Amino acid sequence: MQNKDYESLVKLASKAAVTVAFILVTTKIYAWWISNSAAMLASATDSLLDVFASLTSFIILRFSLAPADEEHKFGHGKAENLAALMQSSFVLGSAILLIFHGIERVLNPSPIEHSNVAIGVSILAILLTLALVLLQKYVITRTKSVAIAADSLHYQSDLFLNLGVIIALVLSQFNMVYADGIFTILVGVFLIVGAIQIIYHSVHDLMDKELDDSDLVVIKDIINANTDALGFHELRTRQAGKMKFIQFHLELPDQLVLVEAHKIADQIEQALLARFEHTEVLIHQDPHSVVPSELSRQKA
Repeated sequence: MQNKDYESLVKLASKAAVTVAFILVTTKIYAWWISNSAAMLASATDSLLDVFASLTSFIILRFSLAPADEEHKFGHGKAENLAALMQSSFVLGSAILLIFHGIERVLNPSPIEHSNVAIGVSILAILLTLALVLLQKYVITRTKSVAIAADSLHYQSDLFLNLGVIIALVLSQFNMVYADGIFTILVGVFLIVGAIQIIYHSVHDLMDKELDDSDLVVIKDIINANTDALGFHELRTRQAGKMKFIQFHLELPDQLVLVEAHKIADQIEQALLARFEHTEVLIHQDPHSVVPSELSRQKA
């Protein structure tokens, strides 16, 4: 995929998230105002935080897509992880507030009015959120964007949130006065779990976590597929935003001339670039005799 395609898809998903969040927060605040439902307030609060999170993500994503410069020669890709961390902080804050509000509503239940309007707003929210999640899934499949994946995780939880609001509102019509508060607490717990997942993945990427095991297998197979290479060692990988980084020491015959060694390394580099999009490859060439046997990954 070309860089232009990556950027246009990521920006499309980010703009769509901001638009949907604005629509939902407006309609949900109105539904909460006329219904006095704690569950609807929970949903409105979540959507309000979606607005801030999606706006923050949109701004940071534009920065992360900027090309490398003199001060950031590896690019700005890790800004995507910062966007994901900021989203998770919004989610954690809202979840804690919702739990306290839910406890207060359980202790002091209040009647819900105009529940049909609130149910209609929740159905609208489900339809818009489902359309957004499907778009995000498509973009994630094409780009592997960490920030869009974090955003999508939150909006997927919103699908269950809005469905739960409908259940709570329906139960309240049958005089189950505690359902509203109990569900608000459950939503808060659910959001905390999702936020912790986002933090876990984002911190791992910021700490230069290795690529997935499946990617490492492919990298090793590509290196070993070259008949002129004797082995390799010190394979290191990481990812920052859309960019993958692969580096290793390539073991070559001792008497090989420099131009031939360069040619072999270049063949392997091009094979890796053909397999992995948005990737930088760094290969250090070692004479085979200087490599300790316990370090080398020689071919069978």
